[in-house]
Amino acid sequence: MADSVDYEERVTSTRTEALFIALTLLFAVLLVLRIRSRGVDGWGVASAAASLVFLFYTINYQALLVKISSDAVRLQFGLLRREIPRANIERAYRDPVSLWRIGGAGIHFSFFGGRYRAMFNVLEFSRIVLVLKHREGPVAEIAFSTRNPDEVLARLGRKSSPGPAPGSGSG
Repeated sequence: MADSVDYEERVTSTRTEALFIALTLLFAVLLVLRIRSRGVDGWGVASAAASLVFLFYTINYQALLVKISSDAVRLQFGLLRREIPRANIERAYRDPVSLWRIGGAGIHFSFFGGRYRAMFNVLEFSRIVLVLKHREGPVAEIAFSTRNPDEVLARLGRKSSPGPAPGSGSG
């Protein structure tokens, strides 16, 4: 971001962290049990791989950083980041879609109302959807969690959160 940051937020979630720690430990225990009973085999390797993936998630998804400046919105989950030029944001609104439909914490991709969406999620907070004027690859919308949806919408120049466009559906 070339200019100064107007809004900055570090979104953390004890639920998200607990989920990823639990999954890391679950697959580590399965690995140990498998090695004790059968030695190293395909299921042991799969358990090790799953444990390492969830260890990465535990470390990488500790905090979602949201930065808004006059020229861009920047989202960062550990090593993974996305910068959306403000000039490419058509509108923004609160996401009405259930977390169950989204699939949980982390970075997810899915279709909603015929539009492909990238989502930066933590478990217990509201999300804002940015509708892009021009797709970034296949992505037409970007959603992200925030503790302060009203303030984020205000910083984006939206005094209200109108929701999806009429007829767009929610998935």
